[in-house]
Amino acid sequence: MAEHSAPPADQLAAVTLNNDAPTYDSLKAEFSDRVPIRTIVSRPDGGAGLAGQKVRVGGWVKTGRKADKDAFAFLELNDGSCPQNLQVIIEASVADLSQIVPTGTCVVVDGVFKLPPPGKHQKVELRADAVVHVGPVDPARYPLPKTKLTLEFLRDVVHLRPRTNTISAVARIRNALAYATHTFFNKHGFLYIHTPIVTTSDCEGAGEMFQVTTLLSEAERLEKELIKNPPPSEAEVDEARKIVKEKGEAVANLKASKASKEEIGASVLELKKAKENVAKLEERAKLKPGIPEKDGKVDYAKDFFARQAFLTVSGQLQVETYACALSSVYTFGPTFRAENSHTSRHLAEFWMVEPEIAFADLQDDMNCAEAYVRFMCQWLLDNCLDDMKFMAEKYDRTCIDRLKMVSSTPFVRISYTEAVEVLEEAVKKGKEFENKVEWGIDLASEHERYLTEVIFKKPVIVYNYPKGIKAFYMRLNDDLKTVAAMDVLVPKVGELIGGSQREERYEVIHDRIKEMGLPLEPYEWYLDLRRYGTVKHCGFGLGFERMLLFATGIDNIRDVIPFPRYPGRADL
Repeated sequence: MAEHSAPPADQLAAVTLNNDAPTYDSLKAEFSDRVPIRTIVSRPDGGAGLAGQKVRVGGWVKTGRKADKDAFAFLELNDGSCPQNLQVIIEASVADLSQIVPTGTCVVVDGVFKLPPPGKHQKVELRADAVVHVGPVDPARYPLPKTKLTLEFLRDVVHLRPRTNTISAVARIRNALAYATHTFFNKHGFLYIHTPIVTTSDCEGAGEMFQVTTLLSEAERLEKELIKNPPPSEAEVDEARKIVKEKGEAVANLKASKASKEEIGASVLELKKAKENVAKLEERAKLKPGIPEKDGKVDYAKDFFARQAFLTVSGQLQVETYACALSSVYTFGPTFRAENSHTSRHLAEFWMVEPEIAFADLQDDMNCAEAYVRFMCQWLLDNCLDDMKFMAEKYDRTCIDRLKMVSSTPFVRISYTEAVEVLEEAVKKGKEFENKVEWGIDLASEHERYLTEVIFKKPVIVYNYPKGIKAFYMRLNDDLKTVAAMDVLVPKVGELIGGSQREERYEVIHDRIKEMGLPLEPYEWYLDLRRYGTVKHCGFGLGFERMLLFATGIDNIRDVIPFPRYPGRADL
């Protein structure tokens, strides 16, 4: 790191072009002594109106080059606040140009805004007066050269990939969608509930869960401890018991001989210590290396939570407890699935948005889901258009049009039975699917995308699915064959949302749990919600990363989450 002398910030603040120009304090970041690049380039005039203003900016060099026989250097600087760079011109008399031009170098500079020569794409550039800070880079070792890098390559440098144009744009889009989520639900009177990550309930009944246990580490610790300090032998325990017997006889003899209270008390104390020693030896003698067992099975009563525990696959069941008291709630957090899948649509750790609404049915559920998706699409168009334009240019030229279409178009709603009939008709006309189409199947991604991309060319909500392919908590319909479930299907990704009206009838949900082969005991608390003050309610779950795939047009889900976890990889 190199530090250079520079005028203090209060001197910078005093410089303005004229009375109408913004002051330095009005431009700079509230908690940092610099002006964010977004504040400059996102102005309607692209920053031209700031010409003559003296500022401090900081960022990382995207590209740097020397010019005019090394008399000065051009830097394209980006601080992550927006996709656009700020051009900075630094003369050789101001700084060592060789140190600041390599890609990845961090610099903080003071300078004056100037209007560039006519015909240049940038509206303003910064002429540096002083370089306040340099975070140098060795170009021979820096993993992110100026050349085009594949998203697959960037997964191997997950700690540096936020510095790339794509991943930084995804981060801003992800942030915008998270903010839009909280805005939407707060606007409609929902309370944000933090549900547990460690759970003893399997919401999906799928069994593909990560187990949380200290039994393994405790077994390792015990094994090392027993090697260092072996358990007592049977002979040692017998010897300790013999001493207890002797101490007991000594106490009896003292009492019989009417010894003094002091003598008897001292003897009783010795007996007590001998008994405590035996108890410790007997306890240690029982210690065995390995996982504790009972009746031939793992004894989870010895585990940290005294029962089997897992990483959650959904916060839905827990957030229902609050819906049945506070009416409209939602949870938004990480969920986990121990599915050994290497597809471009699966992660072991992913985020879910899960609202739950009391006094509401399937129709209300569909209305809420549609309004939420449309709200998010419009939010990106209103607040993240520069990043969306980057995505349209680099990855999916239709992504902005797709957002506009979804935000402005009512969703199609068809029953599962109608959807299967549509697909069967397509097969009759020659359409070939890898997965067979028949009533009772769980619609595959190819079926979902065909409905939304080819048949209807807009988002589709499919509802009333066969009960055999849905979870136990979904409300059984009057036909006893289907449940009040719904999926929101969108172009590009297929299923974006899965939801249902929940089964509020105690006897029905009790029988459904047994019917699906699930144990009743872990769900007794869930059944209590039906025993005591049951209420009609519904909810859904939106896969947050799937929303990002839909919005950005990026193909692999590993590229839209900051730190992807999948089989074989959990970097950082």
